[in-house]
Amino acid sequence: MFAIIQSGGKQYRVQEGDVVRVESLTGEAGQTLSLTPLFVGGEQAIFGEGAGRYSVEAEVVEHGRGPKIYIRKYKSGIQYRRRTGHRQNYTAIRITGIKG
Repeated sequence: MFAIIQSGGKQYRVQEGDVVRVESLTGEAGQTLSLTPLFVGGEQAIFGEGAGRYSVEAEVVEHGRGPKIYIRKYKSGIQYRRRTGHRQNYTAIRITGIKG
């Protein structure tokens, strides 16, 4: 059985035992979370209001920062060059079960 959850404006396909990096969530490592799925699949597909009867249980594994991404801007002819970097924060969660 798998589920599709939404976190931070992105959707993730998860199964029991998966470790997923999502946008930063509040909570300490070891704390449990309950997420509402958008879609539950397996032998039978359930979505919409039917998927609201299910819940995805997750445990916070760690908080961290992703790899550095460099952004470069360049305009020819006028000697305009800029370089900046960015590291996105994330929370790693382990899916402990899909209940419903």
